Order: sequence, then structure tokens, then C-alpha cells
Amino acid sequence: MEDRIEQLATKLRAADQGVAFTGAGVSTASGIPDFRSEDGIWQDHDPQQFHIRAFEQDPAGFWDGMLPVYDDAFDVDPEPNPAHEAIATLEKQGHISAVITQNADELHQSAGSEDVIELHGSMQEVVCQSCKNRKPFSDARSRAESGELPPECGDCGGPYKPDGVLFGEELPKRALYKAHALAEKCDVFLVAGSSLTVQPAAGLPETAAKQGATLAIVNLEPTPLHDVADYTFREDVTSVLPALAESV
Repeated sequence: MEDRIEQLATKLRAADQGVAFTGAGVSTASGIPDFRSEDGIWQDHDPQQFHIRAFEQDPAGFWDGMLPVYDDAFDVDPEPNPAHEAIATLEKQGHISAVITQNADELHQSAGSEDVIELHGSMQEVVCQSCKNRKPFSDARSRAESGELPPECGDCGGPYKPDGVLFGEELPKRALYKAHALAEKCDVFLVAGSSLTVQPAAGLPETAAKQGATLAIVNLEPTPLHDVADYTFREDVTSVLPALAESV
């Protein structure tokens, strides 16, 4: 593995632009459970309860059902782990120009990454569905737990929705456009902790590879693009990424 890490480090050193793409496997090391695995969140909760139609039809019921899911997923006071820190180091060194993430926990920002493209939004904020006013999720959560269902905007009275992308919602157009532009122009596309099964985000690594970028995948389980990738590491992201950052 050391030889392949050094080879990938050489590619990053020579690259004009490197991009990191991260999934749930980067956050699980911080204590945040994933959603889709055999032990994931959706084994205990109905994902259809978190469809955009459920929110639109019954905002109060949506919030009432969401609070225990949020507690299961995010109530662990998570902190960035060595994988987040390694990616932030690569960005500071100029080897990674941006981080495209499927995660909604903002741990990349906490680790020091500055250009983070959140394909699935953020669960750290809520957005008023009438006037688009934003507030910290913690404020809306406290009000919901006190019985204000749904928590409402103080400016216009509209219901707040978590900024995270719900089932049935499109990904943020600006984020998806920027992610595609990076995938088309980068020299190295580094995937970390993603199963590459959730579209359209999962198509970004393939786009990069077709444009001639070096594709590297770090994920414990095989992905649909393992045969396409130039480098694959079926290892823990908290081991491979720090070693890569040190080698670069």
C-alpha cells in the first residue's frame, strides 16, 4: 500500500488541480452513523418520512418525526477526524482545490477546509420556505423540542425546513454545477468514504475519469468504479488519507 500511496502523492504533486469527493465513510469515524448500510439509520426509521412531500403536507408531523432521527445521527457532538484533517492539509498545501461532499455535517469546514461544495446541503441550518431566511438548526430544534411544531420564521411566519436535501428534492443547482465543472477540469479526483451508488453525485468520479483525470478511491467496500479507478484502497480513510498528506 505504501508504494501506491507514494505513486498517488506524486500525481497530486504534479497536478494543476486536485479534487476530493467525500461520502459517509469519512464521517462515520467521527461517530456519525451512515444511513444506508445494514446498521444504518434507515434500518430504524422510515426514509419516506423524510420526503419533501411529507414536509409540504405536514410540516409539524415532519419535525416531530425528524427530531429522534437527528438525535440518532448527529447528537454525538462530532469532531473532525484524521481524514477530515488530512484533506484540509492537502487543500492548504495547494494539492486539493476543493472538497465535494455528500455529507451534511460541516466537519470539513470545522477541520479547516475552505472551499467545500455541499451536494446534499447542511443539517446545521434551517431555511424558511417563504422568505428564505436562515437560522442555525440548533435554534429551530430547541423550539421544536419545546412544542413549536413546526418552528416558524420570526420575520414572515413561514415554516423552517432543514437545509439538508430531502428525498424527492433536487440537489442544489449551483453546487452541482460547480462540482461538475471541477470533475471535468481536474487532474486528480480523490474519492473517500463513498459507495458511489447515490446519483447524480456518484457520476462525478466517472466524469473525471472520462476527462483523463487520475481517479483514486479510498473505501472499505468495493464501488461500481473500482475497475475504472487508477488507484483503489480498500482501507480505512483515517489511515490512508493522513499517509497520503504526509507523502505529498
